Amino acid sequence: MKSLFLAVQFLTLVPVTIGGNITAREIGRSAAFFPLVGAIQGLFMVLGLSIFSKVFPADITAGLLVMLLAFSSGGFDLDGLADTADALAIKSSGNRETDIGKRLLVMKDSSIGSIGVVALIFVMLLKYLFMKSLILDFSFSSVAGILFLMPAFSKWITVPPMFHGTSARNDGLGKIFVENAGIQGLLISSMIMIALCWVVVLAGVFTGASGTFASGDPGLFMLIVILFYFFGLISVRFFHSRFGGLTGDHFGALTEVSEIIYLGVAYVWLRHSF
Repeated sequence: MKSLFLAVQFLTLVPVTIGGNITAREIGRSAAFFPLVGAIQGLFMVLGLSIFSKVFPADITAGLLVMLLAFSSGGFDLDGLADTADALAIKSSGNRETDIGKRLLVMKDSSIGSIGVVALIFVMLLKYLFMKSLILDFSFSSVAGILFLMPAFSKWITVPPMFHGTSARNDGLGKIFVENAGIQGLLISSMIMIALCWVVVLAGVFTGASGTFASGDPGLFMLIVILFYFFGLISVRFFHSRFGGLTGDHFGALTEVSEIIYLGVAYVWLRHSF
């Protein structure tokens, strides 16, 4: 239970207080419950959808949902995305070690660069556009199912890289999670993620573009699980080549990018599978 509370405290603004000493091992093991914390955020999204859609049109509802998602996590992942984008914008000097040092130094800078701002704008814009399109084109239950699982998937995507990757620094949260999440964290988080998918599937919430009702199609979630796992492995190799390993900012960037991928895949699937 302590690991779950640590995950809630780390990933959200939910006021959870944990007493006593907290070890690096305990923090790292909290990664096992990342998808469950994402599901809590997903419930907030569904609640927001049910309230906003009754009062506002689709475009305003989508904008409020994007804002709700950002504020529920305190913008932690957005900060990681901006720092990662700024670091990747550093021009190569031709020396790998020198370039890695420069990129890691940029990521420690508290200020945000122009590329970081652009990355934030495009990520928020794409989320808004995808959510608006989902709200306009599909039933409330379909959109609710997609939004419920979105934060869960985007939190789970960080766990496979923690297991397969190495830390780029000798300190920091990234190192704590990479060294302590372990195979246990990977297996537990994956089982939780699959269980959450089946909850939505068994609920039978999807209505296709044709307007006909159909039970939840497990094919969509099987596809996303496989896609995200391989995306995580590719990300490990990419960040290792650019940064010499993974940092906490990279996990935030993965979370944000994966939400765009998830919404895009979900929209295309719903649009063409019924």
